[in-house]
Amino acid sequence: MHSLVDGSQFIDLSLWSITFLFLVGFVGGLVSGFIGSGGAFVLTPGMMSLGVPGTVAVASNMCHKFPKALVGAYKRYKYGQVDIKLGLVMAASAILGVQVGIKIQNMILSKWGAVGSDLYVSLSFVLVLVVVGGYVFYDAWKTAKSGGEEKVTKIAVWLQSINLPPMIHFKKANITISLWFTIPVGFATGLLAATIAVGGFVGVPGMIYVMGVSSLIASASELVIAFVMGFGGSVNWAAHGMVDIRLTLIILGGSLLGVQLGAIGTTYVKENMIKIVMGTIMLIVAVSRGLCVPKYLSQLGLVSVSEVTTDFLSKVSFICMCIALMTGAVIILVSMWRGTRAAKLAESAAYQAANA
Repeated sequence: MHSLVDGSQFIDLSLWSITFLFLVGFVGGLVSGFIGSGGAFVLTPGMMSLGVPGTVAVASNMCHKFPKALVGAYKRYKYGQVDIKLGLVMAASAILGVQVGIKIQNMILSKWGAVGSDLYVSLSFVLVLVVVGGYVFYDAWKTAKSGGEEKVTKIAVWLQSINLPPMIHFKKANITISLWFTIPVGFATGLLAATIAVGGFVGVPGMIYVMGVSSLIASASELVIAFVMGFGGSVNWAAHGMVDIRLTLIILGGSLLGVQLGAIGTTYVKENMIKIVMGTIMLIVAVSRGLCVPKYLSQLGLVSVSEVTTDFLSKVSFICMCIALMTGAVIILVSMWRGTRAAKLAESAAYQAANA
């Protein structure tokens, strides 16, 4: 099959860029293991900030996703957090979404080239991150105000009450819902995964707010979806010559380390903290990608922006990206430390009470 990307669009790697990509992979893995998303809202922009074309970043990120997701899913399965049936049912419609998303990407590449693809990926990031991230953050704040207890949304309660065969019961998630209501969420997850290499921040909120799954089970089960659609999408992208295996292996090395720490962290924190981490990082990354939009519009001749201005915005975008990485890592690691400390104090108190 003819490649849509020539070799010149695969960037040269220096020691600095390799180190940066490894750290991006580590934080992406940390976020992935903690909130269940593939972490691509950190990884894809991270690669693009080094000059990787949007489509190559999406494809290489998707390729690294499925082995990492497998590790994260297994880790959280051992903690009793994964509903395998839910993950597989969602993955079935997600695979279709992936194939449609890849066709859209290829159409944009053929018509507007790499710059058009970069603009499409960036605008998709900004739109989805602001909408979903803003709502997730608001919901986390609302949950924290009510004492940290999650409540099933009204729409989820309503959908679960509709008897539209076939009805499916998910034991671990403890919900019964029509198959027809799972399909749109799964399809949107796959479509977004092929567009910006992450479906988790549609899939996870979709399972929480539309289907009524708890954030802990949703974030864990999304890793099953990520594995299935990541594998299928990687084969398709590789056939189009889009996967840069060097980037894949570097971010995978960092991710495999981070995803295990992130998965451990979920056992020590309140569920609303997962939402806070997700929302915070999403909004910072949205700013980072939004700052790159003028450059792509200028390159396509749609607006007139000076090179000095676009260079400045690109540098600020990169700084925002670094802030997002550090913020995510700090929130998760501090949450883990506090949760571990509280658990040890509780164990100590219980031991002393038992031996008093």
